[in-house]
This record gives sequence, structure tokens and C-alpha cells, in this order.
Amino acid sequence: MFTGIIEEKGIIRSMEQLSKYAMSLTVNAEKILMDMEVGDSIAVNGTCLTVTSFDNKSFSAEVMPETVTSTSLRTLKTGSAVNLERAMAANRRFGGHFVTGHVDGTGKVVGKYYKENAIYYDIELNKALERYVLKKGSIAVDGVSLTIFHVQGNVFTISLIPHTASATILGKKDKGNLVNIECDVLARQVDRLISYSTESQELDEDFLKNTGF
Repeated sequence: MFTGIIEEKGIIRSMEQLSKYAMSLTVNAEKILMDMEVGDSIAVNGTCLTVTSFDNKSFSAEVMPETVTSTSLRTLKTGSAVNLERAMAANRRFGGHFVTGHVDGTGKVVGKYYKENAIYYDIELNKALERYVLKKGSIAVDGVSLTIFHVQGNVFTISLIPHTASATILGKKDKGNLVNIECDVLARQVDRLISYSTESQELDEDFLKNTGF
């Protein structure tokens, strides 16, 4: 589990193709290496990966075929900057929102404009995800916890403050770039409950109580 508060930007040192749709990434980093162990979960551009090895300058993680095909990690190259976050610790303040690192799909930047100290991005996503996106709701874009400011169909708008623009890779995104999208996990859970209830039984007060509401 992550928070969407990026700890640092890493640099892809190398990429090894393991098979047609699987690969291994080695990422140069500093801060997140301090207490790292093999098997740790690290969010790379919002995608939860497992550390397979590390040294004092970098860590490696394997990317399975499903992740390669469903996220923007396939567009990375040697030298690409990536957002990095360790799994959240129970003894720290919890900023952002609950982020699982399980990317729902990719979105495409279709608009970028500046307004005073903010950078606004319009992002188009798959219509299947449109139902999970709502104004003032939470969303993770390349692993960054953000608030949705506007929604029109399957295009939503986010705004970056200067700190977020400089501390993450989002400030360098331009029109046409792909980003990883993770919708609010609570929205997905509620949607699944409602879908299941309408298929199998009536959604009433007793059903909501029995399912924890």
C-alpha cells in the first residue's frame, strides 16, 4: 500500500528484456535505498514492483507481461526519470490517499496549460474507467496522489503546484505522453458491490449492513 506522495525521482540505469513481454529494470536512486530489503514493494511510476536485488546506488525489479502491456512502463528507456515511493510505514503521517500500486490502465495527456502558479493537465482515459472518475475525487497519475478538478466524459483535469511539478516527473509531461492511472480504490470497491448486488440480490438496508456499511 502506498500514499501517492513521491519520495524521489530515480533514473532508469538499464532495461533487460527477459522475454517478449517481460523485462527487468535497474533504477538508480538514493533516498529509498536507505532501509531497502530484497522483496520490498516499490512503486515505480505508480506501478508496484518487487525488489529482486540492490546495491548502494540502485535496485532491480522484474516486470511481468501483464504489467508491461497494461502500463506505461513499456515506454521507458535507459535514462528515463521515474517516480519512486516505498510502501507506506505505519509509524508515519499518512498524506495523499490509499494507493495500491495496481494500475488500472494508461491515460494520454491531451492538454497542458498554465494558470498563475499551477500547471493544468487534461488527461484522456479509457471509457471503461470513466465511471470511477469524479470531480473532487482522488486519482493517482504516475503514482502521484492528485485531486480531480474537472471531468468531461472520459477526460479529467488535474492541477500541479510548483513543488509537485519539480519533485515528480509530471512537470515534464507534454501532450501525447502516456501516464499510469490508478482510480480511487474505494470507488472501485463500491462499484463492484453495487454491480454484484444488482446481479445476485436486491440492494437494501440489510444487504448494506451485512457487507459492512
